[in-house]
Amino acid sequence: MYRIVKKKELNPTVTLMEIEAPAVARKAQPGQFIILRVDESGERIPLTVADYDRERGTVTIIFQIVGATTEKLNHKAEGESIQDFVGPLGVPTHTEGLNKVAVVGGGVGCAIAYPVAKKLHEQGCEVHSIVGFRSKDLVILEREFDAVSAKLCRMSDDGSWGEKGLVTDALRKLIESGEKYDRVITIGPLIMMKFVCKLTKEFNVPTTVSMNPIMIDGTGMCGGCRLSLIQDGKRVTKFACVDGPDFDGFEVDFDEAMARGAMYRDFERRAHEETCNLFKGVENNA
Repeated sequence: MYRIVKKKELNPTVTLMEIEAPAVARKAQPGQFIILRVDESGERIPLTVADYDRERGTVTIIFQIVGATTEKLNHKAEGESIQDFVGPLGVPTHTEGLNKVAVVGGGVGCAIAYPVAKKLHEQGCEVHSIVGFRSKDLVILEREFDAVSAKLCRMSDDGSWGEKGLVTDALRKLIESGEKYDRVITIGPLIMMKFVCKLTKEFNVPTTVSMNPIMIDGTGMCGGCRLSLIQDGKRVTKFACVDGPDFDGFEVDFDEAMARGAMYRDFERRAHEETCNLFKGVENNA
């Protein structure tokens, strides 16, 4: 069992938890993920390592409440435990040898982008962070990004925080103003990453994306997280859990990834509603 040592609501739908998991904390790197189960009958879900403290033996996860399992997880309190916490899994984000990088995060994807920006900063890289949210109420990790970024561009869909517009608007403005990046690293909704890559390809800036398709075992055996890449004109299948989650953004078939990602959306919504109703019933009878 893995104890929850800290729980914090970052916004109405996003929660931070710090989990006591010394073996995972000892090896974790930015870009990697864990797979957890809330209880013995629970499903396995992947969550990216948002931070880690090797001395305290803890790993921080940040999750959005979208399905039944994240709803169950969010009902856990500090001091309680979860059943399984396996990792670190996946290949760490490549950060070595980079002198100037634009890190582009969207929504809850900023939880994945932040540890990458932090590590780049610690290595002496000049980091320009561009983070976008639908509105001010959904903003997370603003102070953290500010502390590790030479430039921080704040974007919101409705203009209630920072500048009104898309992350691609800010990125284009920086590139066209003369900023030269060794690489762009972008993490967020698939549609956002697709258009970031479309922009960076226009300027021939190498771009890394972090993919988060459906996963079950996290070891490459189930095939649920398969992705199609176009390499040298040929379609190649890769698995996000063992080959990624980072990939060359110019190679990813985003349209296929989005179609596959939407397959279980209705099921996930129904499962979430059923779980919410279950907890409401328990609370009403308490």
